[in-house]
Amino acid sequence: MLLRQSRYHKPRAARRFSAGADGEPDFPGIRPRAIGPASGVIEHTIAKGERLDALAHYYYRDSRLWWRIIDANPDLLFAGVILLDEYAGETLLIPRARE
Repeated sequence: MLLRQSRYHKPRAARRFSAGADGEPDFPGIRPRAIGPASGVIEHTIAKGERLDALAHYYYRDSRLWWRIIDANPDLLFAGVILLDEYAGETLLIPRARE
């Protein structure tokens, strides 16, 4: 069950895994949603200790939109990776809050 506010809730946003030979899904969950190209982006240089929720609040005035930044930067494996010291000085793409 997905919450109505979830970005996965929209029809066709994400599909459930198909059933295997025994009729049960191979993995009990949903497939990742398709991520389109980010448009209208600006560049942000990461400072040591910055977090994506803080960047989302700064750029979008909504810290819950941190996932938009992750979508625009597919080389980031997860949100916490920018806290690592080696990411300080790297550039992030900040997309528009809405497409």
